[in-house]
Amino acid sequence: MSSLPLLLPTHPAKPTNYPAWQPRRYLQPPQPPVVDDQRVHDLELAVQRQLLDGKALKKTRPRRTVDYAGGMGRWALLRKLQSSPRYVPYIRPSPPYIIDLIPPKAYPDNASTSLCTKFIHTSTNKIRCPVNAVTWTPEGRRILTGSTSGEFTAWNGLTFNFETILQAHDTAIRALTFNHAGTYIASADQSGIVKYFQPNMNNLTAWPAHREAVRGLSFSPDDARFATASDDSTVRVWSFAESREERVLTGHGWDVKCVEWHPTMGLLVSGSKDNLVKFWDPRTGTALTTLHQHKNTIQALAWAPHGNLLASASRDQTVRVFDIRSMKEWAVLRGHKKEVCSLAWHPVHPILVSGGSEGAILHWDLSSPTAGTPASIFPTPPSASATSHHGGASPSALVLSAPAPQIPPRATLSQAHDSNVWALVFHPLGHLLVSASNDHTTRFWARERPGDAASVFAHGGAKPAAAAPDDDADGEQEDED
Repeated sequence: MSSLPLLLPTHPAKPTNYPAWQPRRYLQPPQPPVVDDQRVHDLELAVQRQLLDGKALKKTRPRRTVDYAGGMGRWALLRKLQSSPRYVPYIRPSPPYIIDLIPPKAYPDNASTSLCTKFIHTSTNKIRCPVNAVTWTPEGRRILTGSTSGEFTAWNGLTFNFETILQAHDTAIRALTFNHAGTYIASADQSGIVKYFQPNMNNLTAWPAHREAVRGLSFSPDDARFATASDDSTVRVWSFAESREERVLTGHGWDVKCVEWHPTMGLLVSGSKDNLVKFWDPRTGTALTTLHQHKNTIQALAWAPHGNLLASASRDQTVRVFDIRSMKEWAVLRGHKKEVCSLAWHPVHPILVSGGSEGAILHWDLSSPTAGTPASIFPTPPSASATSHHGGASPSALVLSAPAPQIPPRATLSQAHDSNVWALVFHPLGHLLVSASNDHTTRFWARERPGDAASVFAHGGAKPAAAAPDDDADGEQEDED
């Protein structure tokens, strides 16, 4: 068997000695960015259109996205790549390390990462009037506000600009909330009318629920019922599907200013102008027990996410926290110079935020050494024996064995607003805070950046910049370019 011939070139090519590539562009001085001719042309046309229409030229500035998604993408990447599930990157005090700032849920033992004290943006309607209620949509992409003019206004939760507006009520909106499933919106107004809306703002039904203004509205854990509090001194329990009144809770001697349903149990709590905080059994309509610690009108109530602590805000300039398992006053929070109007618990950390009529927003860290250990703040859910205690609370159970500790505020925004802060709400992830005020504005607050010297909190509560005329006014906001 003959071997195959080996085919080789008769004159193989010699290797060429090319010079090795060396980077040199970094040695050049910085160059201006490349000009986009099409973009410049579009801007010139926009300016000419404004001049032809006789409108004043608006300053074109970009809307910067702040704390986008709370760092969720970064956190998911870390959990996938790191061998230890408990690894948390150390936040160095320098602005470039902002990429290491991940959601508050990733810092279970560090409540300081949830202090939303950095001012971001002010949103104002064209029809300027007090904003009484505010809530995040369930997916956390938009903010819905209710104002004294009876309008719903939706703001973008990413760029904080105007999206849509709806004339929902004929009188001032006093209460506004989503149900727990996020499928419906319930709102109530000054004339006592309650309305249902779908998330696309389609009005389903409306009926007069009270003879006077409805001040509070809260859904039961299963969304089958909701409770309303009114200036007619009553709390009413309604069937959501049938819009039917099931119970009338009478016992307050004056206007009922707020009502909240327990996050997991059949337990209602209401606060009134008669200085009392009352607990109710919504099944029978009976009053279980009463708290007498406040010396003036109860303005707001808020359950902690785990349901063991209840915070109450009053016109006596204090916020008090009660432990419902022992029915004792757990802490007294003093720091407001005038009456306290609103409350909000952080969804992850033991942080309570309160808003006062002097325009201040105070952050209270209940995991501080003064307040006790974090384990006492977020304990395990109450047992059946603890829940059965509500029915048999005797007056002797309200006698305090020791005075409640007084906790100083962790962060103070002394000039957050120019008037009463009527509503506060945290983003579902906990990285943004929204405040609605009597000064006709809705303001957004974020966590501080690492090493940010211009932070509001670092400078002791600087006053936010005033909104420009017609800024964000019903779709006539400035050019996003």
